[in-house]
Amino acid sequence: MPAVVASDTTRTEHEGVLVNTDVDVVVIGGGPVGATALALVGRLGLTAVGLEKDEEMWPTARAVHFDGETMRTLQGLGIAEKFAAVTIPMKHVEVINESGEVLVHASTDHFGDQAWNDHISFHQPDVERLIRGVVDETPGVELRCGVSVTNLRNVDGGVEVTAVAKDGTAQTVRARWVIAADGARSGIRQSLGIQNDKYGEDAQWLVVDGQLVGAPGYAADMIQFGRHTRPALWLRLPGTRVRMEFMLMPDDDPNEIVTPAAVERISRGALPADKFAPDRQAIYTFRGRIAQQWRSGNVFLAGDAAHQAPPLFGQGLCAGLRDVANLAWKLELVKRGLAGDELLDTYESERKPHATFWVETAANQAVIIQTTDPKVAEGRDEFIRANPTASAVPTSPALGPGLHEGDRDERAGKLGMQPILVDGTRLDDMVGTHFLVVADRGIYHQLPAPTKAALDDDGDVVTLLDPLKVGQLLASVGAKAAVIRPDHYILGVGDTADDLDRLVHKIPSVARATPVIATQTTTVTAETR
Repeated sequence: MPAVVASDTTRTEHEGVLVNTDVDVVVIGGGPVGATALALVGRLGLTAVGLEKDEEMWPTARAVHFDGETMRTLQGLGIAEKFAAVTIPMKHVEVINESGEVLVHASTDHFGDQAWNDHISFHQPDVERLIRGVVDETPGVELRCGVSVTNLRNVDGGVEVTAVAKDGTAQTVRARWVIAADGARSGIRQSLGIQNDKYGEDAQWLVVDGQLVGAPGYAADMIQFGRHTRPALWLRLPGTRVRMEFMLMPDDDPNEIVTPAAVERISRGALPADKFAPDRQAIYTFRGRIAQQWRSGNVFLAGDAAHQAPPLFGQGLCAGLRDVANLAWKLELVKRGLAGDELLDTYESERKPHATFWVETAANQAVIIQTTDPKVAEGRDEFIRANPTASAVPTSPALGPGLHEGDRDERAGKLGMQPILVDGTRLDDMVGTHFLVVADRGIYHQLPAPTKAALDDDGDVVTLLDPLKVGQLLASVGAKAAVIRPDHYILGVGDTADDLDRLVHKIPSVARATPVIATQTTTVTAETR
């Protein structure tokens, strides 16, 4: 993108008509993270404009995997079944060494605690098209394509963004906040002078996507090949689509390595030239990066602009969608005056450690898989044989410090589960984007009357007491009461009315409506929820 000036210098006018727009949010970048940000803030009632430099949606795949948490975020956009129709569950994951020995074989074809499969494969244009469809149908938001940002500056009360369309039309959009989801080479991040911290060693890889017809490929849906002669990855995608990735070696000719004959050779026959039709071949860099700062004034970095990870655990897009799912509801609370600006500081404090965990984990796995030293590979294989779970996908960590009680209870700050109710309904479809209070009825009955009145009157909170709806969720955290945030992370858990009263008053809208009540118990008959 053109150089972006982030200072208070006077913007340069362009030929054409100057268009001024006042909105709550400007999203820079119209990829899946940026489009999801638009859809999320729009469904919360905020106004937003997205600015994307490309006129057409990117036609080929980049990301190909997301997890159950990501699918749950997409479920919140209201078209879960459409997403399910263009994705497939990843049934098996393997690690295979140079000799073809299967060091790890894990079955992944089952629903996880998010009420979706834990590993899901897709063709990115299919998913991105659906997300953009949500944007198109959501009042108050729009995505402008073929528009390049030329200037951005923090001003009193917000941000001013100047951009120019392909036809030369200049646009100045004034917003309270900007979400910069403009990719790994983020011009916004660079213009703000934000540096990246590096994790692991960079390596050049060839990625090849296409249709494999009339050849079996590999039986497992995802394979990490720890071949010291050439590390590689295999993924089976919806329909006849597959992806393979190959580490480049020092003597590779970059022009020859992308030919059909070379792809057949380095895939060891898995991608025969007469049966594999590539639609994307690209040399790119496996890299681990974390932006040192995720907020500058009212500008927030998200997605690859904030973090990049090697693709070993398929968490790149997942992390980006976690970013905007974390940020959207906080912006909405601040917009309505139900929370102060300090709530927005919890975006970086919560998300950065979480994203860093996945970048470090993927970078460490890359070191394991990418070794080209036969002796090191032999030692690695011996270790994996003795410790087969060492290469398993790790459990997602808790958030960093923020709006939760993880500092006093390790169950808080973690992702909560999504029960599937007896009638087949997923809980989020009942709750929506709200704070959720779940409790044993006996605990709830002992809450102070003002607290219960605040819950009854608060449209930002859903309270559920029916054991058929809350029993599984409470059992999963081993508590009698819990408060869950709109992004499905656990604000806190407890076993007494005092615990629940404390937690309820951490919900920003409740905290604004009523002061914290002194510890007391009051027996009141509550309606069944």
